[in-house]
Amino acid sequence: MDNSLSQGQSWWARVFSSNPADASADTESTTASAKPLVFGLFLFVLALINALLFVGVYLAPYKSIQQMAFNKSAFTPIDTLEADSVAVSKYRLQAAKEMDKTSKKLATYVPNKPYIIINTTTNTFKLCKGDEVIRTGNCSTGSYVKLKGKANQEWIFKTPKGYHTIKGRTTDPVWKKPDWAFVEEGMPVPSANHSSRFEYGVLGEYALYMGEGYMIHGTLYQRLLGLPVTHGCIRLGDDDLEAVFKNLGVNSKVFII
Repeated sequence: MDNSLSQGQSWWARVFSSNPADASADTESTTASAKPLVFGLFLFVLALINALLFVGVYLAPYKSIQQMAFNKSAFTPIDTLEADSVAVSKYRLQAAKEMDKTSKKLATYVPNKPYIIINTTTNTFKLCKGDEVIRTGNCSTGSYVKLKGKANQEWIFKTPKGYHTIKGRTTDPVWKKPDWAFVEEGMPVPSANHSSRFEYGVLGEYALYMGEGYMIHGTLYQRLLGLPVTHGCIRLGDDDLEAVFKNLGVNSKVFII
């Protein structure tokens, strides 16, 4: 009988051996043989991840582009584009006709005789005749100051916007002071035709009346032209007032904006 251990017996001997050196040698052998397997598995997983990323990032969008390229519904047909172009051309032509019609209609409202445009925002004026601007310059309009009197009296000094006409003209005008002028000065209000109501030389050489106490007139305070400082009337400088007076007559149009 052979006293040497068989290969299987040798393995069992190593497993159940009480010798630590033998067990350690066996563990190192097993670990060494497992390293290539683990590394190969890692490479496989890495390759799989790369493949999935390639499909998701590159192939999926490319497939969508291919589907859109061969999908007729994704693009507007040529005949539809041509129809839209024709419709746009017709619309533009119609719009141009309407604008021309409107322009001609507006032209009929432009006065043939001289008229004046007062801008209360910029405190400027334009004296016009038809489409021609005869003269421009600064003016003064309402201050929008609120004045309170007795018995719930109240005045707001604003220039009335809108369309007006010249209802009267005069040279060397005399100002008949209204009630608010005395309230503003802190003075008692006199009777309707009291002499204290009449002031001379404060309205310039000319005055044009628009009704309800509103006038286009001159001023002693020409340095304030261009500012909103009046009680509602329109103040002009001496030369501008003369030009306006010579061009505007009774029924001439005044546009206040």
